Amino acid sequence: MKFTDGAWMTAPGYSIHPGREVRFVRSTENKVTLTIPTFHIGNRGATLSGPYITAEITSPAENVFRIRTYHYKGDKSLSPSLFRLLENTLPLDITEDDQTLIIKSGDSSLTINKENYGYELKRINHPITSSCEGALAYIDGDNGTYMREQLSLKVNEHVYGLGERFGNFIRNGQSIDIINKDGGTFTEQSYKNIPFYITDNDLGVFVNHTEEINFEVASENVSKVQFSVKGQCLDYFLFAGRDMKDVLSLYTGLTGRVPRLPDWSFGLWLSTSFSTDYDEKTVLSFVDGMKERDIDLSVFHFDCFWMKDSHWCNFMWDSDQFPDPEGLIGKLHDRGLHVCVWINPYIAQESEIFDEAAKNGYLIKKTDGGVWQNDLWQAGMGIVDFTNKDAAKWYQDKLKALLDMGVDCFKTDFGERIPTEGVVYADGSDPLRMHNFYTYLYNECVFELLERERGKGEAVLFARSATAGCQKFPVHWGGDCHSDYPSMEQTIRGGLSLMLSGFAYWSHDIGGFEDKSTPDVYKRWVAFGLLSSHSRLHGSTSYRVPWNYDEEAVDVLRYYTNLKEKLMSYIDEARAEASKFGFPVMRPMILEFQNDPVCAFLDKQYMLGEKILVAPVFDKDGCAEYYLPEGIWAAPDGSDRRVLNCGRFFREKRDYRSMPVFIRED
Repeated sequence: MKFTDGAWMTAPGYSIHPGREVRFVRSTENKVTLTIPTFHIGNRGATLSGPYITAEITSPAENVFRIRTYHYKGDKSLSPSLFRLLENTLPLDITEDDQTLIIKSGDSSLTINKENYGYELKRINHPITSSCEGALAYIDGDNGTYMREQLSLKVNEHVYGLGERFGNFIRNGQSIDIINKDGGTFTEQSYKNIPFYITDNDLGVFVNHTEEINFEVASENVSKVQFSVKGQCLDYFLFAGRDMKDVLSLYTGLTGRVPRLPDWSFGLWLSTSFSTDYDEKTVLSFVDGMKERDIDLSVFHFDCFWMKDSHWCNFMWDSDQFPDPEGLIGKLHDRGLHVCVWINPYIAQESEIFDEAAKNGYLIKKTDGGVWQNDLWQAGMGIVDFTNKDAAKWYQDKLKALLDMGVDCFKTDFGERIPTEGVVYADGSDPLRMHNFYTYLYNECVFELLERERGKGEAVLFARSATAGCQKFPVHWGGDCHSDYPSMEQTIRGGLSLMLSGFAYWSHDIGGFEDKSTPDVYKRWVAFGLLSSHSRLHGSTSYRVPWNYDEEAVDVLRYYTNLKEKLMSYIDEARAEASKFGFPVMRPMILEFQNDPVCAFLDKQYMLGEKILVAPVFDKDGCAEYYLPEGIWAAPDGSDRRVLNCGRFFREKRDYRSMPVFIRED
C-alpha cells in the first residue's frame, strides 16, 4: 500500500499524520507506554486538537521487543491477536533523560529519541535497524484509516521471508500483500503468507495481525521496509539476533516450533494423482510395481477421488471403486506402508453430511443466518466454521472414523478461499481477521486429532495453506506447479522462502503437478525431491510412477530413494535442531554462509542440514551450475574432494544420478 507520491507529495486520497515527539512516558516493571503527538507542540494551546499515537513497548523474551501502536484505543481493531503466541513479558532495564529513553532486553537495546520520535535497535554495539522521525504514522484515507511503520535498511541489506513466494528470492523492490490465495506457484499470490521477514543484518520483524497486511519492501521508499494495516492499531515484534539463525530461533520461540515427526514420514510417498482413474487393482499394481523394481515406499496417498465426485467432502469411500476400503488399507499395511487420504474443509451440497452440518450450525453463516455457499470447487459447498468448538469436534469425529479404519494421516488441502464479506462466525470473529487465520484453526484441528489418536511423534499432515504458527502442524507442500524446468525453479524458491519464514519442513510435487513432464524433467525433479525434507510423487492428470516415463526413471528413483535412506541418521540430527532451535532442515545458503556475499543471492541450491550442499539441475543438457563457498567439500562417496580458499562457481555436465551433492568437511 503506497501512501506517497514520490519523495515530496502524499498520494491522492490520503492524509498522513506521522509521530513527531514523545509527550509523556509511563513505565512499569514490564512495560513502557509513550504518548506521541503527530505534530510538534510549541505551546500549551497546541495540545487542544490533532491525533496522538500511543506506543506500548514490552519484551516477551530476551532480545525481542514488542511495539504495539494505536490511535483510537476503543476501536475493535485493537482486539487481541488471534495468533497463539508466547504470553510473557520480561522486566525491562530502562534509563531516561530529557532527550532519550533507552530500553534494554538481554544484550539488545531500543534507544528512543523523545524530541523527534524514532528509535534505533542495537544488539550489543551492532546497529540493526531504526525507525526515523515520521516513519510511524496514522493515516486517514478515502477507504478507511491505516497505521504504518517504516524500518530502515542498510547498504547491501537483503530482505527474505514473508511466506512461500515464488518470485525473486530477495524481497527488496517488491510490494507484497499478506493474504492467502489459491494462485498456483507461478504468480505473485501465495498459499502461505507469513507476516515475518528476516534480513542478513540479523533483524527479524513479525507483524502481529491476521488481517491483510501490506508490505512495501524497499519499493515505495527504497531504503526502508514499510508495513501497514487497516484500522487504528499496528502491533509488531522486533527480533535482534546474533545472526540469522538466532533470529529464526527467537521468532519460533515466540510462535512455536515443529514437533518431532515420525520416521516413516521422511520416506517416499506415492499418490494416486488427482484426476486419474484408480481403484483397488490400480493402487496395488502401483505398490507392487515399486516393490518389484526394488524401490522402497513409505506412504501411499489417496487423492480426492477416494470419495465420490461432487460429494467432497463426505469422508465416505466411493463404494464403486473401493468396495472394501478397510481390506485395502490392511493390504497396504501388510506391505509395510502407511496410508494418507486427501481432505479439505469444504462440504459440498451433494454431500450426505451437508444437512447435518447446516442444521447444527457447523458451517460459516451469512449475515442473514443462512449458510454461506459457493460453487467454486464443489457445487453449493459450505465451509466448516472451526471457531465453533462443536463443529471442530464434529469434523474430528468424521476423521476419527477414517483413523479407526486404519488411515494414518491426512493431506489437508485448501483453506485459502475463505470469504470476508457478508459472513459471520460462531464466536463473533471479524471475517477480515479470520481469512488468513482460518488455515491455522483447520490444520490445528486435524493435527490435534492425530496426536490424540496416534500419539505425539506419530502425527503428520500434508498441508497447502498456512499462516504464522502453522509450522507447528507439519508438513507443508508447495502447491500446484507446472511440470517443466521454470516451475521446478519457482518451486525451490518458494520452499527456501518458506524456510526463512519460520518453517522447518517442506515438500513439493515431484515431476510437477499440472500436465505431465518430460522424462528428463521428471528425473531431475526426482533427484531434487528425494533430497528435500519430505518426498512425494504426485500429479494432476497422469500417474507419477517412474515406469510411466521411461526405464531410466526407475533407476534414478531407486538411486535417490536409497541415498535418502542412507542419509536418515544425518537428517535426524537436522530435525532435532528444527525442534530445539527452529532451524529449517532445508536451509538457504545465506543461512549457513551469512558472511559470504555471494550466498545472499543463491536460490537454486541449498543446504540439507548444516553440512550437505544440494544443487538441483535445471537443464535438459545436464548442465549444472552451482557455487561452493570457501572450505573443503567432498562428494558423498569421497571421489570428488575440493579445497577452496575462496568461494567459486562451477559449471559442468551431470548425468541423472550425479546431481551436485557435496559434504562440508569440518
